[in-house]
Amino acid sequence: MAPMDTLGKLFGSTAIVKILRLFLFNPTVIFEVPDIVRRAKVQPETVRFEISMLERIGLIKKKAFYREIEKKRGKKVTVTKKRSQGYMLDETFELLEPLQRFFLETAIIKPDELIRKLKKAGKLDVVVIAGAFLQDWDSRVDLLVVGNNLKKGTLEGAIRDIESEMGMELKYAAFTIEDFKYRLSIRDRLLRDVLDFPHRKLANRLDLP
Repeated sequence: MAPMDTLGKLFGSTAIVKILRLFLFNPTVIFEVPDIVRRAKVQPETVRFEISMLERIGLIKKKAFYREIEKKRGKKVTVTKKRSQGYMLDETFELLEPLQRFFLETAIIKPDELIRKLKKAGKLDVVVIAGAFLQDWDSRVDLLVVGNNLKKGTLEGAIRDIESEMGMELKYAAFTIEDFKYRLSIRDRLLRDVLDFPHRKLANRLDLP
């Protein structure tokens, strides 16, 4: 059984697990309901039900804020602020630290599941995980993908799906084989920031050391 399925049974549904991770891993972010629906990939009615429960137990709280709205008339763009209301983590919640530790330790997707999701975009020649996958929060890149003729939209969709399960946004980079080899030859800073620091190769058809 996949870890997400196990957690879903423990907590009642995979939806609540995704929503919990979203708040726990983004403690300073204010989320409106549409944000939660998009980021967690959970139906609106389910989101409203779960956040109502989380608010009642004190894990999250309502928060008013001002959202900037751009209006374009011809070439002129004006920015207005609209008062909105969302939800954010309540950092006074008494079980916050143990919950964060638990969900952090269970947030990582298994390598075979990660590859299964990514390969929908095409043939994968190199897949490297770093950063959030290894609990290194200072890394510039969490996921590096190399392959020719990868379907950009499909790849982005797969990454959004992975993000929804992990509850956090991922920093990723994708290259063709030619571009990747060129960047390696000139010791590209982005690649060095991944390959010279803790990382793990899940696919390595190019025989990288």
